[in-house]
Amino acid sequence: MAYWDWPAAAGADAHRVVLCVHGLSRQGRDFDTLARELSLQARVLAVDVAGRGHSDWLADPMAYQVGTYVADLAKLIMHLREQDPAVRIDWVGTSMGGLIGMALAAQPAFGLRRLVLNDVGPVIQWEALLRIGTYLGLNPSFGSEKEAADHLVAISIGFGPHTPEQWQALSRPMLRERDGRWWLHYDPALALPLRALTDAPDQAAAQQAVKDGEAALWGLYDAITAPTLLLRGAQSDLLTPDTARAMTVRGPRAHCIEFAGVGHAPTLVAADQIAAVRDCLLAD
Repeated sequence: MAYWDWPAAAGADAHRVVLCVHGLSRQGRDFDTLARELSLQARVLAVDVAGRGHSDWLADPMAYQVGTYVADLAKLIMHLREQDPAVRIDWVGTSMGGLIGMALAAQPAFGLRRLVLNDVGPVIQWEALLRIGTYLGLNPSFGSEKEAADHLVAISIGFGPHTPEQWQALSRPMLRERDGRWWLHYDPALALPLRALTDAPDQAAAQQAVKDGEAALWGLYDAITAPTLLLRGAQSDLLTPDTARAMTVRGPRAHCIEFAGVGHAPTLVAADQIAAVRDCLLAD
């Protein structure tokens, strides 16, 4: 598992680490802008979850599941604690990265100090899964970097308004050039577990399986005691207002901040989004 490491600036707290974990089809460089800001006060690590970015691809595609990722990140946390027993670890997780963070934060042994959940909660909307399934794992290739970047922008409208420079920064690490063609950075097979669900012959049973999973996720969420910040795109199709409200009154009673003009998910590039994370994690 590869990860990107921004050392803490001179004079910052050497024992403070922020772990940043991306969404389903993204990679660790999504956090470049946020990491530059947070590294003024803490060391920042942003992982490439298995099958993405510079991390290895899994031999068994059905292992592309949250449980696998939780085990991988648990090993990284243990590695950090071996390096520095006094380390204090905060977590920023976008979408899938938030689900991984919930599973780890629910276990006191991992000692996560604070938790930021970016546009995700225990309830995952079926319609959002269907939308993601329309593009995940299709493995398109493109004749130019610009053509590939334009494709990424087209499927990322939920990120909200960005400047051309910001879109370029978000898109370039998502691409790999090979034999004169441009490809997406991830293993196309990571879509297989999702397709096994969304394309199941018995759709009623598949949707019930998702509902059954929600109960387990709520159990994890309710076990979290770390101070928690919930970020939500006001137009998100994955995290509904009802779920967000429920998350503010149960479990860790997350403080929720919504961003207008954004769907799934805030990219943590805009100044107000960065400030929300910084104020939560680095206020003390």
